[in-house]
Amino acid sequence: MAQHEEDREDLMREAVALPDRVKLSVGGFGSLITIGFRSNSAMSVFIGQDPVYQFDPEGGLRRAFVDGLLYRSQQSTLAMLRRERTDTQTLLLRTDLADDALQAFRDTMMHSLELLEQKLDSNDFSIIRSFPESVSHIARIQSTLATIRIAKPWLSATIRRRN
Repeated sequence: MAQHEEDREDLMREAVALPDRVKLSVGGFGSLITIGFRSNSAMSVFIGQDPVYQFDPEGGLRRAFVDGLLYRSQQSTLAMLRRERTDTQTLLLRTDLADDALQAFRDTMMHSLELLEQKLDSNDFSIIRSFPESVSHIARIQSTLATIRIAKPWLSATIRRRN
């Protein structure tokens, strides 16, 4: 995810941490979708600029960027992180999601991912760009989406702050 909230110029060019990546036009989505894999097979899904979902290799959600807010896994919930800027400092305010908000977040995320999975299964998409060009990413994406759908727990281990 970008360090700043402004739009990312070109995810395919900038997503160097995702050595395998593809940009798709998918039926039912108003934005292009960029999907990439880290070297450890962890998948990231960018639906336009927002939302963004990042998963661990086992399909657990690690981080998200939704409606301009950052979310970080706390293993049993998500921490919602909101930046508050003043003239002299930037504060990162944390709120852990309550059970109902956590379930609503998951329902919304899963609806998008299940729609994506259905559209890929029915071949209702076109590849805009692919890196590397010689790799067919679709089967890997379908397999990972299936893993995400059944992942238990659905949240990854707690992400610790960097020092």
